[in-house]
Amino acid sequence: MKYSVRVITNASRDNIDILSDDSMKIHITTIPEKGKANKRIIKLLSKKFNISKSKINIVSGELSSNKIIEIDL
Repeated sequence: MKYSVRVITNASRDNIDILSDDSMKIHITTIPEKGKANKRIIKLLSKKFNISKSKINIVSGELSSNKIIEIDL
């Protein structure tokens, strides 16, 4: 399933808000530097959906705060 994701970096805490069936907002404490934020997003989503990190793929927006993420459930 593909999700439209809005990422807020440098937040006070990590949080995932599911807005609808295909969109979510993710707050992360990590700064967007050298892929650290993307790795943190994948780690949070793997815990949230209880799946392996390898089943999560950033389809587009690796360098943007608006991303399309594909999750194989």
